[in-house]
Amino acid sequence: MKDILESCTLCPRECKVNRYQKVGACCANDKVKVAHYSLHQWEEPVISGDKGSGTVFFSNCNLKCIFCQNEKISKLGYGKEISNQKLGEIFLKLQAMGAHNINLVTPTHYVPQIIDALNPIRKQLTIPIVYNTSSYEKKETIEFLKNYIDIYLADLKYFDNSLALMYSNCENYFEVASSAIEAMFKQVGSPIIKDGIMKKGVIVRVLVLPGHMDDAKNIIKYLYDTYKDQIYISIMNQYTPLKIFKKYPNLNHKITEDDYNNLINYACDLGITNAFIQEGDTALESFIPKFQCDNI
Repeated sequence: MKDILESCTLCPRECKVNRYQKVGACCANDKVKVAHYSLHQWEEPVISGDKGSGTVFFSNCNLKCIFCQNEKISKLGYGKEISNQKLGEIFLKLQAMGAHNINLVTPTHYVPQIIDALNPIRKQLTIPIVYNTSSYEKKETIEFLKNYIDIYLADLKYFDNSLALMYSNCENYFEVASSAIEAMFKQVGSPIIKDGIMKKGVIVRVLVLPGHMDDAKNIIKYLYDTYKDQIYISIMNQYTPLKIFKKYPNLNHKITEDDYNNLINYACDLGITNAFIQEGDTALESFIPKFQCDNI
């Protein structure tokens, strides 16, 4: 599978660059780059549990949304290049620290390296592997991950592709992402939860953007119409404006409590029961990890 890096088509942008020689849209070369790893307490309850999710934040990104809260790593490329063997050692270390799972955050552009890191240690890992993605994924790349990934923690960012073009420079996000989520569901199936911790399944996150409540409703309705209670839907109010957008003033503020409550009521009226909601003020910079690669 490493040969794919010689003409990279891992993601829907299909740059076809030789990543041993230069970088494409994701800005990643052939070396895996990690910005941070730790036990993370702020994922969904079935992911973080009481001990934390063993998150590995990968540097760079193939989508690069203009409002990204992790811009330091997704756009500016903060992190440290490591060997695939070292990545595997990090997975084992997180397991030894008590992590409920290994949580791969923004992993798309490093799928070959991740598989290479997992192969020698698969018998030693006894906890689920979580693939935490923007869902701007090719079905073929998801298929590479069969028998490696237990849980897909997937965004569905936009229903309206005009928003995807404005905010993520992406013309076909909904078609691509919905197809990828379908492939994820076919691969891992309905949720399995034991002692409050997910062992297998799909969670789809809907980050509610200010000014776009109708789009969020369309996403939620699509997910419920398509999957009913065979997946979990995570409705997130944590959008945090980190800069001033002159062109898109709606992005300069958080969503209101009334708007969020109305969206939750809408989901309830549809009949959704397998869902996560956020309470309190989660739209704070304090919820954004302090990326440090000193321990890598």
